[in-house]
Amino acid sequence: MAKLSNVPMHPSLPKPPVRRLMRPLLHFLQIESASGVILLVCTVIALILANLEATQQWYHSLWHTYVGLQLGSFTLGGELGHFFINDVLMTIFFFVVGLEIKRELVAGELRDPKKAALPVAAALGGMVVPAAIYMALQWGQPGFRGWGIPMATDIAFVVGIMVLLGHRIPFGLKILLLSLAIVDDIGAVIVIAVFYTADLNGLMLILAGVGFLVTYTLNRLGVRAVPTYVVVGAFIWLAFYKSGVHPTIAGVLLGLLTPASAWVGDATLREVLQDALLRAPGPGPERYQVLREVGFTARECISPLERLELALHPWVGFAIMPLFALANAGVHIELDEITNSIAVAVALGLLFGKPIGIFLFGYLAVRVGLARLPQGVDWKVLLGGGSLAGIGFTMSLFVTGLAFGNDPHRLASGKIGTFMGSLLSVLAGTTLLLLFLPYRNKPLLGLGDSSLEPGGSGQNNNLAPNDSSSHEVSTAGSPDISHTKSVSPPRGSDGR
Repeated sequence: MAKLSNVPMHPSLPKPPVRRLMRPLLHFLQIESASGVILLVCTVIALILANLEATQQWYHSLWHTYVGLQLGSFTLGGELGHFFINDVLMTIFFFVVGLEIKRELVAGELRDPKKAALPVAAALGGMVVPAAIYMALQWGQPGFRGWGIPMATDIAFVVGIMVLLGHRIPFGLKILLLSLAIVDDIGAVIVIAVFYTADLNGLMLILAGVGFLVTYTLNRLGVRAVPTYVVVGAFIWLAFYKSGVHPTIAGVLLGLLTPASAWVGDATLREVLQDALLRAPGPGPERYQVLREVGFTARECISPLERLELALHPWVGFAIMPLFALANAGVHIELDEITNSIAVAVALGLLFGKPIGIFLFGYLAVRVGLARLPQGVDWKVLLGGGSLAGIGFTMSLFVTGLAFGNDPHRLASGKIGTFMGSLLSVLAGTTLLLLFLPYRNKPLLGLGDSSLEPGGSGQNNNLAPNDSSSHEVSTAGSPDISHTKSVSPPRGSDGR
């Protein structure tokens, strides 16, 4: 007898709201899991090239190649690896991080203080305890500056491991780890901005502030041309680059300024489409104008935040992050580097600090009544998930470069510690979850059928007149033609 959950619904029937709300999240999970595999492959390639005698010199010289831009007396450039990838391309990565943070704060798990309490508390513990372990082991030593390395979680690898574990992973644990990773990103951005910033140039910071004011004003005026914001964003990036603050912070702040509400509501869309069917004549100027209105209306029914996130996320997952891994993961591994105190401190911070911090702070939040465990998650499962959160690849390598960029020996030790801690966290987290979670033939909440997948049979183009998957919320910067402001449905979280 066929399972009812696998029988497709009639295409004219409206789908339950939960299906439309979950589709963007599953799209995000699919990208993260696939990009995690590519990230792993690029990491292995970088390690092989950096350790083979025949290729190691070529590998290192490649990333030290100078790239730059010169206009008259103005020159901007640097090494291919450090400048172009870590400063320029990673700004786009951090821009997407800012978009994900904004989405979670407006329409995701972090919107509701009660739902946000557990991931916020767990993430705080997952940052404080690893940093404390590192500080304790490096107190008074030159490597103390690297205390921020074991604080982050790489959500791409975490999602990839959860996908490999299949349906035994409860949906509540996936949401918890995704939200936790977003809070981790917020913490990492604050740490980078405050503790890994060089001498500040006040004039450049003022110019950056002017750029943000221009961006906000353009949002309020309803300017929707993307090239305009690219030009202003490039100016802000340059000001940050010259100010001493790492330019990737500009990407995060621009992401937070992106409007999270659509400019055109569903009612207006229906009116414009119905009117276009009546007005569109044969070929000519009037038909062109009608179709332009339809195109504008359809585009502006999606919030700028969702549109940019969906457009950039694949580029970040399948191009920028793999390039970052190729440029930064290649380290020559020697026995004395593996046993170096910095490498040991980073590895122990990720392997033990993450699960202990997540478990203890989460336990306290639940016990005092601020939070509750998600469905299907008990304390043993939380400990296993906390161990997986010890995979700190992308952001940890990034912070390693900021902390020890001028010291090749300590830089290598920090990277090796990140590799060891992340690998051991994979083994520990996977083992614990296999022990604590029974295998299921289907997801815990029955939400895993193909109708939820982007582009799957579950897409519904026949919504009732009053049916909408959007949340009502007021967000500055997006005047709404139809007086209804819609926020992008929650898509989970990013990572790193």
